[in-house]
Formats: sequence, structure tokens, C-alpha cells
Amino acid sequence: MPLTRTQHREAFRRMLRIRKFEEEGTRLFKAGKIPGAFHASIGHEGAIVGACMALRDADAVTGTHRSHGHPIGKGADLRALMAELMGKVTGICKGRGGSMHLADKSVGIIGESAIVGGGIPLATGCALSAKVRRSDQVTICFFGDGAVNQGTFHESLNMASLWKLPVIYFCENNGYAIRTSVARSHAQPDIVKRADAYGMPGVAVDGQDVCAVYEVASEAASRARSGGGPTLVEAKTYRFDEHNVGLFVPTPYRSQEEVEHYRLNRDPVKLFRDLLLSMGFDESDLRSLEAEASSAVDEAIRFAEESALPDPASLCDHLYAATAR
Repeated sequence: MPLTRTQHREAFRRMLRIRKFEEEGTRLFKAGKIPGAFHASIGHEGAIVGACMALRDADAVTGTHRSHGHPIGKGADLRALMAELMGKVTGICKGRGGSMHLADKSVGIIGESAIVGGGIPLATGCALSAKVRRSDQVTICFFGDGAVNQGTFHESLNMASLWKLPVIYFCENNGYAIRTSVARSHAQPDIVKRADAYGMPGVAVDGQDVCAVYEVASEAASRARSGGGPTLVEAKTYRFDEHNVGLFVPTPYRSQEEVEHYRLNRDPVKLFRDLLLSMGFDESDLRSLEAEASSAVDEAIRFAEESALPDPASLCDHLYAATAR
């Protein structure tokens, strides 16, 4: 089922929020206001939002080190998210998670991990829980092309297929694991073909086309809810920036012409904006959404900068769950 007109508008709003959040996050990281590392998902917005628009509020999500887009795509509060990146006590993990280890129960983000492939077994376990509880919850697991060669990928897909778990394994294939291309690291470069080995459907989709991603993810979610088991989705996308902001790469691994081609011709935000105009959306409406995204991110930054850092005395808080005696 295609996106409705209202959903088209909402998808564009979420894509704009991701783009603006990542652009400002990059600036803040370079200014020393975000500690640790910062992995921007600029260029991935179509894949992220297309998949998240196919989910329900109660559906669960796991992510990766490139993790800011997933909560925003699921509808997260930007203020608490930005505060988390700055390590503030008002953050979604009270400043403990930072950029690469986000969790936001309010929108179903059960955990995002810097460990390559770390979210795959977590998503599989969440899907097993949903099946045991007999709920209709679906879990979507975002991971990159580099994670496909991890043992967690193979073990999890095999288990999920055997037990027909309600999970979508969603590979954001941007072509490079840091600076190693898929062509150099995968004997079978078509990641979607790996689904055959585990007896599950595999679907490849243009990750820069938010509508196409939505339709594929919607079908996978419906199949999972009806007891049909998991699906492997390979969304072919592209990251416009370096693996992480400020990373020194001594030897170029992709040409400037390649990067510029994607920036100029395959920008998912621009492609979707052009589609909306062709559908009869008003230019003024789209501009208002762009202004709204900028305003929301500016407010998130203000909130984060005015928030306090955690008290050092609270260092050991939140390590263990409280149990009844």
C-alpha cells in the first residue's frame, strides 16, 4: 500500500529533521560541544524514514553507531536526543549513552550499539519476546553492509527463520564499511541473496526512494505480524560525509566525482521534495516544513546547551535495575 498524502508530508518532515539535526550535530561536534565520535547519516534519510513510516508506535528498533536518524525517523523528541549527544542529564539516557549508544523507550528504540552487528541478536531476542507474549509487535533491525560478515548476522537470521520471528533485518548498504568497499569485502556483493540461505524473503530496494522503501518495509511488517516470519531488506543508499566526522583517511578510497554524483543527483531529501512538488504540494508548505525543522533543531540545541551535566557523584547510578526485596 503506498503512502497517503498525509504520510508523504510527514515523511518529508522527518527527513528534514534528520538532515538538519545531522548538519547541526556535525557543526557542534567540530566545535567541541559533542564528546566522543559523531557518525552522520546524511544521505540515508530515505532508507531510514521509509522504513520507520511502515512501523507502529509499539514496534521496536535497534540501530548502529550511525544512530541519530533512527530515533528521529521513529518520531523522537529532538531536545532529549541532542542533550544526550552533549552528555547532559536531560538526555534520553541521562547523558550515559552519547552518540552511539542511544535508547528511547518512548519511540521503541530498545538499543543502538557501536559494536558492529551488535544490534542484530538484540532485535532477534526482542522478536522472540513478542512471539512468546503473543503480541503483534514487529522489530526492525538496522545495520550496515559491514555487519553482514559478522557471525551475529548468520546466527540470528537462521534462528529467526526457523522460529518464524516477527523481525525485519534492514541493511543500510552504503557501499563502504569505513573505507572498505562491498566489492572488496563480500564474495557475494548482493547482500539480499543471503536471505536464500536462511529460507526467508529478501528484497533489494533503492534506499534513496522513500516511497519504495516504505512499500517494501510495509509488506515485510505485514508478513511478520501475520506469522510469516522475518524478511531481509537491502536498501542501497550512500553516506555523503566521511565514516565519522573528522576521521583522517590517508589514502582516498572513493573519488570526489562519486561523492558529488550522489550529492547532486541522488540526494533523498531533494528527490522527495521534487516528487512532492510534482504531486501538487505547495512550495510554501514545503518551505514551512523546512523552517519548522530548523526551528525544532535550534530549540533542541538551546535546550541541550542549557541543561546540566550529570553530577559526578551519580556515576554509578542506572547500572543495575531496582529489584523488590
